[in-house]
Amino acid sequence: MSTKFSRLDFLRMSAAGAASTLIFPTMTKEAIVPNDTKKIDVNNLINIGFIGLGQQAMHLMDGFIRLPEVRVVAGCDVYDIKRNRFEKWANNYYAEQGIKHKVDMYIRFEELLAREDIDAVVIATPDHQHARIAIAAAKAGKDIYLEKPLTFTVYEGQRLIEAVRANNRILQTGSMQRSYDEFIHAANIVREGKLGKISTMYAFAGEGPKPYTLPKQEVPAGLDWERWVGPLPAEWLNKYNHTLNPLINDKGRDECWGAWRWYQGLGGGYTTDWGAHMFDIAQWCLDKDGSGPVEVLPPDFSPYGGLTYRYDNGVDLAHVNYGWGQSLQIFGEKGWIKVRRGKFEASDPSFLPAAQQDANAGANSVAGRTFETNVSHYQSWFDGIRSRRDPNTPVEVGHSSCTLCNIGNIGYELNRPLKWNPAIEKFMDDEEANSKLHYEYRAPYKLE
Repeated sequence: MSTKFSRLDFLRMSAAGAASTLIFPTMTKEAIVPNDTKKIDVNNLINIGFIGLGQQAMHLMDGFIRLPEVRVVAGCDVYDIKRNRFEKWANNYYAEQGIKHKVDMYIRFEELLAREDIDAVVIATPDHQHARIAIAAAKAGKDIYLEKPLTFTVYEGQRLIEAVRANNRILQTGSMQRSYDEFIHAANIVREGKLGKISTMYAFAGEGPKPYTLPKQEVPAGLDWERWVGPLPAEWLNKYNHTLNPLINDKGRDECWGAWRWYQGLGGGYTTDWGAHMFDIAQWCLDKDGSGPVEVLPPDFSPYGGLTYRYDNGVDLAHVNYGWGQSLQIFGEKGWIKVRRGKFEASDPSFLPAAQQDANAGANSVAGRTFETNVSHYQSWFDGIRSRRDPNTPVEVGHSSCTLCNIGNIGYELNRPLKWNPAIEKFMDDEEANSKLHYEYRAPYKLE
């Protein structure tokens, strides 16, 4: 009798021992995903393709390509200058390592997904393309690393969860703060009850989206603008501006972060861009992953002067600028903590990370970065690919955090208190608000 092993069977078995020794922070109930039937490469590499090759993708590729278990095999973008940069950088890297390998490039993501030798994809397109591409990737049998915010609309997130689970895929949300020591420590402090009962949280992300005011410019020859616009309303076909998909400077970097994220109809502003980080940690601390608040109070109706999410446990999460940049402050019966990237402060020294309790470390630094654990966000995904177990930020977590951002922007827009039911993900008795949970895709684009 013979036994047939799939590609991911072998990948899973080879990493079983190492994965069992990792210590992950508490998360939602772990899901074990059935294996697929792909054939395995003898070199035990995970072959990945990139879809969307802007500035964020280059940051991600610089990390992924250096992992010994990874082989970047393809990239896809609708802009030729982004494809050329990615191809040159990746091929030069492999040449410098003495690895004979060529990275293939595509304009149409469908062609990349059709390759049977690709195990997984990294999706770093503008937000409005996330759901459509990720759902197609799931149906094509690819595991997925999807940038935050997970989707453009709440409805898209619901459909993405269905596709990921129906096709037994491993999805990691690009909410990298879930793997940062200082945020893991903050979540542990709160969830272990060291602050006592939590009353209030302050989270600052930044302003919401603003009206679109950029002047129309001629579309460059190397950009497929129609495919960039994708499912968005047809009006965007006549609104090209180079800052939406920036040029590349002489250092090989995008001239700016793609400006689409700041404008209504294209992005969610800082509310989704940084809210997907800071609000995400707040939900994690409150053990509300996969759930959410029951009320959204716009600034004019909030006791804190900023948009406020009210939870069924009595905790208020207020979006206010309290002078510490993009960060989170948590108030409990026994004191408070503040956390941002690379910094941690507390009302009591016992709440500080161990490395920072040393007086020589300094009150405002995360000296030594020796907290509970330091699990790479990428590695969590690859361990999940091999073990067929969810990584530390699976699709349901990414969706609930993204939903928090989106309903917040709806609150800003309508400027009235909104009742939210997190179980069914709908506003109560407010059809206008519910109508903003999605939009009608431009033909022939569909959310399949």
